[in-house]
Amino acid sequence: MTDASPPKKSDLGVRTVSATVMLAVLGGTLLAGAYAWLALVGIAIPILIWEFWGLVRNISAHIGARAAWMAFGVIYIVGASVVLLILRLYPGSDWTDVALPMALVIAIDTGAYFAGRTVGGPKIAPAISPSKTWAGLVGGMAAAAIILLLWTRWMLERDGIGYIFDIRDFLGTIFLGALAAIVAQAGDFFESWMKRRAGVKDSSNLIPGHGGLFDRVDGLLALCWGLAIFALGAGAVI
Repeated sequence: MTDASPPKKSDLGVRTVSATVMLAVLGGTLLAGAYAWLALVGIAIPILIWEFWGLVRNISAHIGARAAWMAFGVIYIVGASVVLLILRLYPGSDWTDVALPMALVIAIDTGAYFAGRTVGGPKIAPAISPSKTWAGLVGGMAAAAIILLLWTRWMLERDGIGYIFDIRDFLGTIFLGALAAIVAQAGDFFESWMKRRAGVKDSSNLIPGHGGLFDRVDGLLALCWGLAIFALGAGAVI
């Protein structure tokens, strides 16, 4: 007769403390001004590149493949970071402009988590990310649409314009929320795929209970690229 294995110790407390600290740092930096945001993004970029390299060196030992991976990684990380800087540093912008994509990613992750846990159902790509379900994706879409609706109403009322319900705007917001969820989840899947190939659970152990910084901003990086492509496309149409 063998002894029963001890129950796995929950890391909920550590995760909660780490999440609180991260939100406090983000919120404080956004409110502190553009230069504080510039400094935070400037610190994050080399950390993300270092974590990306940590995955790449476990994915391939071939120098050419590693160089190609890192070239892509630098462009991917720096490009998304530039979008975050533009949103905060562009003349006339304020903290709300960069807070929106971050709020969207948090809402998408939260909606996907609770919908996935509650409804369950078929997995999207179990070989890449066993926990991601179609129900979770729909939950993330709904959460993103709600955030966009509330954000639009708040911004219009803040500027003294007033909120007028229009079915076309409503449907457009739902579409944008769904699109944002798909893009953010794609970023999540991309990093999960890299970690699967690298044979690791997290990009690093930098953040207690949460893994690495790349683990926390994978969806945000993809969403920033989505915003850049959307802005360029809208500019071309206009």
